[in-house]
Amino acid sequence: MTTLHADAPTLAIVIVGLPARGKTFISHKVMRYFNWLGYPTRQFNVGAYRRQHLGARLDHDFFDIRNETATVARNRVANMALDDMMAWFDSGGEVGIYDATNTTSARRRLIRERCEGRGIGVLFIESICGEETVEANIRATKLNSPDYEGIDPAQAARDFRARIEHYAEAYEHVDESDGSYIKLIDVGRKIELNGIAGFLPSRLVSFLVNLHTGERSILLTRHGQTLFNQAGRIGGDAELSDSGREFAYGLRDFYQREIAAKGLTASVWASTMQRSLATAEIVGRTDAMWWALSEIDAGICDGLTYPEIQNQHPDLFAARAADKLNYRYPQGESYTDLIQRTEPVVLELERQRAPVLVITHRAVARVLYGYLMGVPREKIPHVDVPLHVVFELTPRAYGCDEIQHRVGPANPGDSKIDWERDTRES
Repeated sequence: MTTLHADAPTLAIVIVGLPARGKTFISHKVMRYFNWLGYPTRQFNVGAYRRQHLGARLDHDFFDIRNETATVARNRVANMALDDMMAWFDSGGEVGIYDATNTTSARRRLIRERCEGRGIGVLFIESICGEETVEANIRATKLNSPDYEGIDPAQAARDFRARIEHYAEAYEHVDESDGSYIKLIDVGRKIELNGIAGFLPSRLVSFLVNLHTGERSILLTRHGQTLFNQAGRIGGDAELSDSGREFAYGLRDFYQREIAAKGLTASVWASTMQRSLATAEIVGRTDAMWWALSEIDAGICDGLTYPEIQNQHPDLFAARAADKLNYRYPQGESYTDLIQRTEPVVLELERQRAPVLVITHRAVARVLYGYLMGVPREKIPHVDVPLHVVFELTPRAYGCDEIQHRVGPANPGDSKIDWERDTRES
């Protein structure tokens, strides 16, 4: 039996399961998480290869194991996806996600031998779901896929269930002969592990434990404007300005109108800094205080304006402008540090099944927004997150819906100078 080790330079995550088991949902989530953490990750979905090279709207007979011609065609596109994943590793990719049914031991053995022969670690994720979850997945995603575009929903559902039956005839569950694996029952209700070792597999387990498909909104906002914002100074722990307090009262009204009036309760999370706590206090509740939600540490630049930084530390100013993601303030933090710091917040957000209102700071809001919306890592420090705006983000099967709400007074900006440079230098 092969067990993953911490020194495995690359990792192939091989998804296993019958159709409508949430495999692509899991793949998308894992890809976004690892890319956000800084491990170049790409998904290779065999269904997408099939539609591209063989066409969509194929009858369920195409998936019958007794259809030899179709079996040859399916294996061909599956191998094309596997070839592309190998090329991804050759180009410097660190994690590849091979998203297919992979329902037989023979198929999984072929994938594992090819990967391990090139020094690539292999971890299987098998998704097992009860009938209730399967039916929900069919209604939520499969009937809207390109395979059934323009087809009567009832007819499409019958065809898709027949497709599942074809795969089920040859299905063999993952076991110890496959090596390292994670079995997910009903997308996280229960989890079974075998042969898990190493840094990335351990992070993956922590992530998957918190995963679910329930719908809820995450409301992401910055604190109200502060006296430092008015003066264009970064960092510090300044009090709210009059405009900032007005925003906080507007946020309280927003909470009552959009959450409480609908019979819902949203947990309110704040950082430990007074401007975040003061905003939450006016809203009327603080369910959690997170140090991890505190603003990026500007080190020796804390309390300065951007012109002052440029004048007093021109080399620092230029270096940060050249690589805002990785530049670390002397005695402070970088955005890369901030991503690591906020990882526990992300895991807890994934675990939540009810709405959450997060009152935080600009850099942290950028990092959390970047995760939820799948923003490329290098672009996260440049996301526009203005004051006095609530981002309503609702995770879906393969992405996240976004609605922006302007709350309270008109957006005052962070100061005239800072506002003009917001997406370039701040």
